[in-house]
Amino acid sequence: MKSIVNRAKKKENFQKKMPMDRSPYSSSSSESSQFSSPSSTPPKNSPVVLSIECLKGSSKADEWAGDMLQTGDIVEEIRIGNMIIKSPFKNGKSGVQKILHNSFKQKETSIHVRVRRGSDEFAELQACIVPNDQFGAKKQYVIRAINDPNYAVGFCDRTETECFHLQASRTSRMVSALERTPLQDGYVSYPWERRKQEMLSIPNSSSFYSILFLPKASDKVAFRYNDLEDTLARAQSWINASQESGVPAIFMNIQTESLLTKISGDTASSTVNAGSLSDLSNLANTSLYGFEDYHGVDIGVVRAVRMWFSPLAGEIPIDLKIKDTDTKLGFAISRTEEGFIYISSVVEGDPDTPSSRSGLSNLYTQAATASRLLVVCRITNQKVLPWMVSPTGAIRCFDTVSLSQKLSLHRHAKVPILMHVFMWDPSVNFANVGSIRSRAMSTNSPSSPRGLHFTHPPNENQVLPLPLEEDSTESRGNDEPNIMLERDTAGELSFRFHDFALKNNWV
Repeated sequence: MKSIVNRAKKKENFQKKMPMDRSPYSSSSSESSQFSSPSSTPPKNSPVVLSIECLKGSSKADEWAGDMLQTGDIVEEIRIGNMIIKSPFKNGKSGVQKILHNSFKQKETSIHVRVRRGSDEFAELQACIVPNDQFGAKKQYVIRAINDPNYAVGFCDRTETECFHLQASRTSRMVSALERTPLQDGYVSYPWERRKQEMLSIPNSSSFYSILFLPKASDKVAFRYNDLEDTLARAQSWINASQESGVPAIFMNIQTESLLTKISGDTASSTVNAGSLSDLSNLANTSLYGFEDYHGVDIGVVRAVRMWFSPLAGEIPIDLKIKDTDTKLGFAISRTEEGFIYISSVVEGDPDTPSSRSGLSNLYTQAATASRLLVVCRITNQKVLPWMVSPTGAIRCFDTVSLSQKLSLHRHAKVPILMHVFMWDPSVNFANVGSIRSRAMSTNSPSSPRGLHFTHPPNENQVLPLPLEEDSTESRGNDEPNIMLERDTAGELSFRFHDFALKNNWV
């Protein structure tokens, strides 16, 4: 009896459960239909395709143009030599890597790739197969564009939906690439030795000259110095006076130069605490300052001024050939107050002197006509221009006595003299030294007058070329003048010079 009742209850419960089970099933079916709509996430059964991965951009970012491959493009066809492989690709990326590996081993590296964007847009790339060592993974191969070796792409497996999403995000990826792409530096080899031979009027030597102005000592006992403004003023007055005297030099640049020295605490006009930057404001016009340490101020910095200048129109070489019959070189040298060596006189009427044969006499005449001094800047490639001003105010330069002795020794030893002088005409291209020398040696140049005068009235500081003396001892062939000259240097201590008793130093 109990078993019959139990069977009846089970049947009743089964009939009650049936409509309840059908209701949730139909509801889930409806929700599944809505999930698969186009507005929902992509279905999981999107096919896997072979896609492009851009590894390195082109030099002009042409990978963003429509005719080059981009990340997310779907590969449709690969052509290597006579072999054509079309989508779908067996084993995807790994299968294509085996094909690339075999082709590379057989030295068949030319590859043609055709890709698809969306449903109806296509692009192609002619490239070559290269190992992927420099891009990271080993034993992998990528393709590099033939027309731009900087551009390289690889292959990867993606679903078709992922490729469509990447293609749609092209604009945002371009902006992202713009933000993260840095400018890179590099090195380029340069033929310096050949350029120094070809591009300089004097091989391996520049035409940039400088002179260092040390601050002037205001107190010889305590070794105190004038301020920086005084040094700058002396530098500017020196270049202005040099130009006024007829030196064809142009100002190029000026800079302060720090020189270390050992001083006592009382000597420095200002001190700097290494731990405080506020003290630097006190150094704007200071010529000598010191650094503090645990033992007081014992290291000083002298602020000198270096002035850079250059010849107005370059330099020209003068090659003086010596003959056995030469008894004189035919020119005299002097020095300006600013320390420049210049040709002060030339022999007239004798075409057989080294100065006449080399064209030096003609250049001297042309310089005097242009109100310029014929400044000697090099003798046998050694610079002979002033290079320093001492704390006493004396200009460190070359003395004319030693120069005259060296030039005379050249004549006695029959050794040619290579001398460079400043040019003064910027309208002529003086880079061609050969044409300059031929023009300077031309016999059609105007003859030198007895007395040379500048076109404008000279001031009291101007140094003028002097006319030849009829009774000049050197013009008659003797090597030494009758008047004893005092050597115009006092050594390294004071850099002081004495005036010549004889202005012209004939050689």
